[in-house]
Amino acid sequence: MTTGQATPTPPAGTDDFASAWRELQTDGDIQFAPVQVPEQEPPPDWLTEFIRWLGEMLSPVGNALVDIWPVLMWVLIGAAVLAVLYFLYDTFGPGFARRKQEASQEPEWTPREGEALALLEEADRLAAAGEFDEATHLLLKRSVSQIAEARPDLVEPSSTARELAAEARLPDAARTAFALIAAPVERSLFALRKLEEADWQAARAAYADFALARKAIVA
Repeated sequence: MTTGQATPTPPAGTDDFASAWRELQTDGDIQFAPVQVPEQEPPPDWLTEFIRWLGEMLSPVGNALVDIWPVLMWVLIGAAVLAVLYFLYDTFGPGFARRKQEASQEPEWTPREGEALALLEEADRLAAAGEFDEATHLLLKRSVSQIAEARPDLVEPSSTARELAAEARLPDAARTAFALIAAPVERSLFALRKLEEADWQAARAAYADFALARKAIVA
């Protein structure tokens, strides 16, 4: 009886893999050899000398910073704390209370009575002719002009009626009246819906109640 180990059979596909690997190595389009990186040329002498000179010039400064850094660190921290305390004092200290009191004592703004009456008379003539859109739009345009004259800091060339109606720096009465006037004008311009007499009367009443403190003569 013969004993011994049989020669192992190579796994299937081994010869195919070796053949494919040899074929891949012979492909001239693929780089297998290590790439030789060309040596970089040394920097010019003037640049080397400048860097050396700069290092010598800054070396004392760097050494001094290292020596005083523990003290300098606490100085910077103290300055930052003082800056924060000053900001809090300036924002919420006595100046804040004074500014708040001055703002609360600021008189309510209203258009001049003569201007308000003249505007209502002009708008009433348009409304009497059935031109309710033009009459209401006139109220809006003149209201913007009156606000711009009294508070030029509130009206920009790009300001919209909706933005002015929400302007928190306007008196509450002015903001409410302006919003009631702007709403029908927006419907007229953007929804392309003709305004009716009721729309005009609501806008007129809003302006008269604000501008003339409910003393205007009802048309």
